[in-house]
Amino acid sequence: MNRLLVALLSAFDALVAVAVGVAAALAPLTVLWAVAFGGGADWSSLWPASVRLWQFGNLVPVQVTLPQEYTVATGIAADALSFSLSLSPLAVPVLIALFAARSGSRAATAGAGFTGVLAGTVTVAVAAVALATTASTPYVTVETWQAVLLPALVFAVPALLGSISRAWRDGDDGPVDSVFVRLDRSGHAAAISAGARGLAIAVVGFAAVGALLVGVAVLARGGEIVALFQAANVDAIGATAVTVAQAAYLPTFFVWGGAFAAGPGFALGAGSTVAASGTQLGVVPGIPVLGAIPPQTPPVLLLVALLFVAVGFIAGAAARRRLPAPASASAAEPVGPRLIASAIVAVGGGLSVAMLSLLASGAFGPDRLTHIGPSAGAVGLAFAVEIGIGATIALLGPHSSHRSDAVADDARVGAHVGAHHEAQTADTPRVE
Repeated sequence: MNRLLVALLSAFDALVAVAVGVAAALAPLTVLWAVAFGGGADWSSLWPASVRLWQFGNLVPVQVTLPQEYTVATGIAADALSFSLSLSPLAVPVLIALFAARSGSRAATAGAGFTGVLAGTVTVAVAAVALATTASTPYVTVETWQAVLLPALVFAVPALLGSISRAWRDGDDGPVDSVFVRLDRSGHAAAISAGARGLAIAVVGFAAVGALLVGVAVLARGGEIVALFQAANVDAIGATAVTVAQAAYLPTFFVWGGAFAAGPGFALGAGSTVAASGTQLGVVPGIPVLGAIPPQTPPVLLLVALLFVAVGFIAGAAARRRLPAPASASAAEPVGPRLIASAIVAVGGGLSVAMLSLLASGAFGPDRLTHIGPSAGAVGLAFAVEIGIGATIALLGPHSSHRSDAVADDARVGAHVGAHHEAQTADTPRVE
């Protein structure tokens, strides 16, 4: 497909992603404006609020400065009138990432993956500049460079990963093919592909274990959650807004649950700790879903970390099944590819989870609420060790030399794909 057409389609994808994000913030605010205020308030004030919500959902920190009148009306201390909000709801960037990865994959299928990623990223950046310019509020402000850079990165990184992944599998007659051929000649391409598959399983396993713990906690402490809802004394509109906001933070809570299972846990304010080794809570915000956090945790919950060892074993076993079979039944499996795959699962898993922990932490108010979420370094290191143990057992442990027909077929398909990549690179002129 023509590169210009790919660029235009990718730019359209990016524009749709931005438009849908802003509309998703503007629509409920419009409903609230119509129901709560009867259309009497100024509708134009909803636009900057919607843009700020879109920016906040794209990981942009916002600075809130309340009017002085709030000190009398609400009893808030004067030094707490200005604070930062940087704990963004991860549901928004997750949805954008899925859309962007699909866009990058389509561009790679058309033979111009990097062109499509660049066009989409530039479109998001230009749209972010336009939104930041047209939305000005005295009470909620952002840094302009963050309001442009962070939304562009939220789109660009998953789009690039989707493009590279598709080009690695199917070929792109370009740089990814060139790298694949060089690695295939050295015997490392299969190990990298196997390790990448294991890495994906490990990261999904982290989120799944976190979701499992969150679900168990909500079921076990549902009474406390309901009591906090009742104590809030909100009407139907307020209850709906609180529920939607909590749903947007579900992926964030899953990361917190994974950090709890890994061992280091997470914080709900400066000086607090919620971990399997022990929980120390101070004053907890009256958000209903936080009622699921137990005031005490028995040491037996440290055994939950074994779930990640099991996840690592499953990831390692899946990676081992993707490695080429030995040339003969009596030949031993080469150790090098298995070590590479194990390192990709452990190190890549640790780095990925550290990044997720960083995204799931930040500030959510003044004073002690400036420190909420897991410690990225500690959680990433603990997870890398735990899945590394399981992956090493699966990849380096004893294994039958006779593989199933399905595994043999996979090996033949892998060899065929390698030959296909090499033939494309050698015989087909690249698209310039």
